[in-house]
Amino acid sequence: MTTLPKMRGMYFEEFEVGQKVVSPGRTITEADIVAFAGISGDFNSIHTDGEFARDAGFGQRVAHGLLGLSIASGLLVRSGVMEGTVMAFREITQWKFSQPIFIGDTIHVVLEVSEMKSLPRLGGGSLLLALHVQNQDDVTVMKGQWSVLVQSKPAAS
Repeated sequence: MTTLPKMRGMYFEEFEVGQKVVSPGRTITEADIVAFAGISGDFNSIHTDGEFARDAGFGQRVAHGLLGLSIASGLLVRSGVMEGTVMAFREITQWKFSQPIFIGDTIHVVLEVSEMKSLPRLGGGSLLLALHVQNQDDVTVMKGQWSVLVQSKPAAS
């Protein structure tokens, strides 16, 4: 007999507009930046050259903005509310990179459910999420809105 693992995430019906979730944190390392540069092909000196970066405005290397965005996605999964129940990441409806993320910064995500739309034909619903990615000082380093599809609760058998 095969037993499927229990879904850890929340189903569409368990969310509500105004609900907030705070993710765990994650410290950004030099290895993260080097690995992301290799994966993305973005070896811009502001990310990879300490001597260049020292004189380029921020005084030190900064993480790629898209690295921060990618880590934010992973942190939301780690929060548990979407693990195994998200059907699709649909859209970034807006996004702003407000402050740099430096090596050694610890970021977390504050999510707030802005809108909900039931989509029964897809077996779930759409959530519009307002996100604030914050550093260890609770400074917002990036923010925006994402749209995701989330599964509905399975019918009772």
